[in-house]
Amino acid sequence: MTRTVSGRTDHVVVVGAGLAGLSAALHLLGAGRRVTVVERDDLPGGRAGRLHLSGYRIDTGPTVLTMPDFADEAFAAVGDSLHRRVELIPLHPAYRASFADGSTLDVHTDEEVMAAEVERFAGAGEAAGYRRLRGWLERIYRAQLRRFIDANFDSPLDLLTGDLARLAALGGFGRLDRRIGHFLKDERLQRVFSFQALYAGVPPARALASYAVIAYMDTVAGVYFPRGGMHALPTAMADAAADAGATLRYGEAVTALERSGERVTAVVTTHDRIPCDAVVLTPDLPVAYRLLGRRPRRPLRLRHSPSAVVLHAGTDRTWPQLAHHTISFGAAWRSTFDELTRQGSLMSDPSLLITRPTATDPSLAPPGHHLHYILAPCPNTTIGPDATAWGELGPRYRADLLRELERRGLDGIEAAIEDESLVTPADWLSQGHAAGTPFSASHTFSQTGPFRPRNVVRGTRNAVLAGCGTTPGVGVPTVLVSGKLAAARITGGARRPSARTQGAAP
Repeated sequence: MTRTVSGRTDHVVVVGAGLAGLSAALHLLGAGRRVTVVERDDLPGGRAGRLHLSGYRIDTGPTVLTMPDFADEAFAAVGDSLHRRVELIPLHPAYRASFADGSTLDVHTDEEVMAAEVERFAGAGEAAGYRRLRGWLERIYRAQLRRFIDANFDSPLDLLTGDLARLAALGGFGRLDRRIGHFLKDERLQRVFSFQALYAGVPPARALASYAVIAYMDTVAGVYFPRGGMHALPTAMADAAADAGATLRYGEAVTALERSGERVTAVVTTHDRIPCDAVVLTPDLPVAYRLLGRRPRRPLRLRHSPSAVVLHAGTDRTWPQLAHHTISFGAAWRSTFDELTRQGSLMSDPSLLITRPTATDPSLAPPGHHLHYILAPCPNTTIGPDATAWGELGPRYRADLLRELERRGLDGIEAAIEDESLVTPADWLSQGHAAGTPFSASHTFSQTGPFRPRNVVRGTRNAVLAGCGTTPGVGVPTVLVSGKLAAARITGGARRPSARTQGAAP
């Protein structure tokens, strides 16, 4: 039986108004709990924050929204609806992939449209391979959802279900790059369906094939953009929570937890002391453990994902070859992952994510202007340059990135920038993210499923964790699920199936 919080749980304090905290709050409210959400910033969102810069409205965190049903489930817990609160715009294409040889591929989520695009790009044989891959992606997603993603774990023995056998039969415990190569022979196409492993902090050559579930979310289930930017999602969730009776307290940092034995009795902030019956902690793991005054014993030290340098650039022009999301692949591939995860050096031939949100919502920039988000993966501060080095390295690397983008066809990009914000691992570290990465602990086998840091901590009976560092992991959909799972630890009620679970094939 899944472990739940014992004793009274009438009033729950949620620390952090990010996606995980807001998801937990909505599910707790739906279960009849009184909820107070405490957030150190002056607005909701956490990692999915908002920066206002000279008329530009910039999303500071995720730029890709997939699996909106997980968000809708949180709204539904209080009788509300995501689609009533937020206008979601499906992106066609979901991505544009640009390669060093000058070729481009539009990644569509519609099977027929994508098969035609693959045939144009690489021939009929690869189009047939794409169709087989798509079927496999759908099966591997169904095999994982109920028991591996949308599930609390108390022991590795919880894995011993029929879904584990199904996942093994699908090749989920092999290597991702080899499995994708089973369906697609074109190296460029292999990249399109395997680069997502980097979201989980593991190179495709070392990632489990089960992490193709992220490619399913990106390339099959669909990619969306909320009108008003990604920050519209946490804003709507906070509004729904407030309408359902939650108290939201912004601009209050949590400084301590008061305890009586193994129970947390109050949350202490910079402004107040808030008595509680239970608490949900959503800060990054080191912060949560510090507040609890204890951390779980692990045989191996946690390994963290690579970090990223992000340049938010407001410009007076744009470039027609850019889609809403463009992945600009360098010529190098395997060597860049070694640089990021083993050597601790900057990519010598970077692959970059360029997001142009004004392609879909021009209101995010002043009239006639454009917003570009350029993300370059880089080593975290544990294996790469430390926080002090980035003070000098950051501006130099910005210049290198802009020169590389010029070389790749974005002519005049530096001259077009009117205002900008550069974010480096030093900035992520200052925000409390361990190892200077917003992507938390990597999804190696020993840090996945029941081996990932759990959302309950021994020695504390009424505190639960949520967020990307705990179950089930990194990414917008999984962080939303983490809030739901944290709430289930407190309410002790039967877990309602996700919308995507209902009707899924066994």
